[in-house]
Amino acid sequence: MSTEAPATILSRNMLLLMSLLSGLIVANNYYNQPLLALIAEDFNVKEAAVSKISVLTQLGYACGLLFIIPLGDKVMRKKLMLIDLLFVIAALLLMAYATQIWLLFIASFLIGVTSVIPQLFIPIAAELSTPQKKAANIGLVMSGLLLGILLSRFVGGVIGEYLGWRAVFMLAAGAMVLSWLLIYKLIPNLQPNFFGSYGSLMKSVWQLAKTQPKLRLAAFRGAMGFGAMSALFTTLVFHLEGAPFFAGAAIVGSFGLIGAVGALAAAFVGRLNKRFSMYHLILLCLSILLSSWLFIYFGGNTYIGLIIGVILIDLGLQSSHIMNQADYFSIPTKATSRLNTVYMVSYFIGGSLGTYLAAQAWQYGGWPAVCIVGSMFSILALVAHLIFSNKNKTLIH
Repeated sequence: MSTEAPATILSRNMLLLMSLLSGLIVANNYYNQPLLALIAEDFNVKEAAVSKISVLTQLGYACGLLFIIPLGDKVMRKKLMLIDLLFVIAALLLMAYATQIWLLFIASFLIGVTSVIPQLFIPIAAELSTPQKKAANIGLVMSGLLLGILLSRFVGGVIGEYLGWRAVFMLAAGAMVLSWLLIYKLIPNLQPNFFGSYGSLMKSVWQLAKTQPKLRLAAFRGAMGFGAMSALFTTLVFHLEGAPFFAGAAIVGSFGLIGAVGALAAAFVGRLNKRFSMYHLILLCLSILLSSWLFIYFGGNTYIGLIIGVILIDLGLQSSHIMNQADYFSIPTKATSRLNTVYMVSYFIGGSLGTYLAAQAWQYGGWPAVCIVGSMFSILALVAHLIFSNKNKTLIH
């Protein structure tokens, strides 16, 4: 492996590489969303049953964040990434060749657990950045991650419709082999900063959550925002396959491509913190997130209404996500991987809850009920920001 990198150097090429790898790896968690109808048809089960695939992937991701990402402060991150990627490849191949629905559930959970490497890149970007460039550098790495999330739905939908859903996961496994080689050749070693036991490492994660109100508020905002977006994308495939759309997986996946417009715009939000306070930027982002549901509900039976809604929900969520991370990474500590663990575990628990509640809402109340669920998540994020940011003035930069 390569020698240790100078701690003060974070080149543009390294940022771009981490952005690319983040997108490739995080995509594993989202390929399944436009494929749920195809999987349900293949296994002859109800839509509500296959929605568990998305829930289990997100819960698995939360588990990986909780138990794997803190190790980024304790062991060599490059070695951790290379070992983890081997398990990612195995999980994707299990998904591709599963012949029983319960094997899909296991594979989905394992894909989530292991596809957490992007959350090692983001602390690296924060740790090696100057305070002036921290938000912008996080935004650049996040832009790759966000595009991976959104484009995975498009790629998954198109490949799934024409080559079958299993081909999506076979190709994803190939992409992980490429990622392994890139990390092995190009990512430098970074020395760990925690030298205690794994048990004490995990206790310190809990201690950070208890003692840092800025981190707790960011985690709640992130969880509620991701719950709102998960509610939309989990049920969008079912909404579009019925009247008046009767759309296939490729069209459903294209909404991920549309959402990339919002994600790309969000990547530039980090540059605005020189002109506006963190408080007002997050307030704006969460207001955009909530407003998206007006278009999703009232224009939900038209493509134009859904397109505007998807762009706005991605812009609002991803912008607030970048601001949340810039906010809690400003806490004066070297425990960057552990800070990220608290936030991202909360984030994906929120996503899992949004997925579950939206699936139930769809089953019993259809699209209007889904919109209520998504709106409530958005409202909770906005209200928490208004109430607790005002109580904790240190949160406002």
